[in-house]
Amino acid sequence: MNRIHWQFRVLPTAAAALALAPAAAWAHADGHPGGGFVAGLLHPISGLDHVVAMVAVGLWGAVLGPPALWVLPVAFPLVMAFGGLLGLLGVPIPGVEIGIAVSGLVMGQMVLFELRPPFWLAALIVSAFAVFHGHAHGAELPAGSNALLYSLAFVIATGLLHLLGILLGETRRWPGGRRFVQGAGGVVALIGLLFLEQALT
Repeated sequence: MNRIHWQFRVLPTAAAALALAPAAAWAHADGHPGGGFVAGLLHPISGLDHVVAMVAVGLWGAVLGPPALWVLPVAFPLVMAFGGLLGLLGVPIPGVEIGIAVSGLVMGQMVLFELRPPFWLAALIVSAFAVFHGHAHGAELPAGSNALLYSLAFVIATGLLHLLGILLGETRRWPGGRRFVQGAGGVVALIGLLFLEQALT
């Protein structure tokens, strides 16, 4: 019971911080200077919805432990690259922004409540969400950019965000770390919910 009360003390504080965040952090940038590799490297961090979901993959992997700890952060970029190819080719996928928002909401809750589905199901969930994130990256390729370098760079950036999530998740080994990770999951879920509301309006 105390753990749940702690989480609900954290969420209002996070909500207030998000409300004061610059508007630029809430949307994907339309483009980045220095197209190609630089654009691809910066694109995953240009939208808060992307950032929190990708960090959540690492967090959830840490909660689940091996082999998910490493398989989920590897599966996500690989499937995301496929989604990116679909975006580059102009293949439409309905509800991309909704899928991205739901990914944060769902994976945040997985971390918050320490849910442990079968390994195959966790991998399937992460992979399904990766398609939406990849499609958004591919569809937003800046004009004149090198598609190969751009794709390589956004996969690298995504992997680094997963690594950040893993490192944060490893704080569960320390006193108070479990609550910290659960609180981080709650913040991710809240951000996902806010983006879902935006996507549906």
